[in-house]
Amino acid sequence: MGRLLMLIAIVVVVYLLIRSFRNRVAQKEQPVVENMVRCSHCGVHLPIGESVQSEGQYYCSTDHRDAHRK
Repeated sequence: MGRLLMLIAIVVVVYLLIRSFRNRVAQKEQPVVENMVRCSHCGVHLPIGESVQSEGQYYCSTDHRDAHRK
């Protein structure tokens, strides 16, 4: 009887550890949300982290930034 209770306790502890690990992995996999901006030259939308900023305006590339300056 004692061995059965010990086995049940071990199974419960292992189950709780696995469930806790899955919850942590699921929380880490959430994507990072970035604001979107519009290129002042061509109008394409892109994440602010990938844009080129100049004089308070956003561009999708340095070529568009330079073309808009001319």
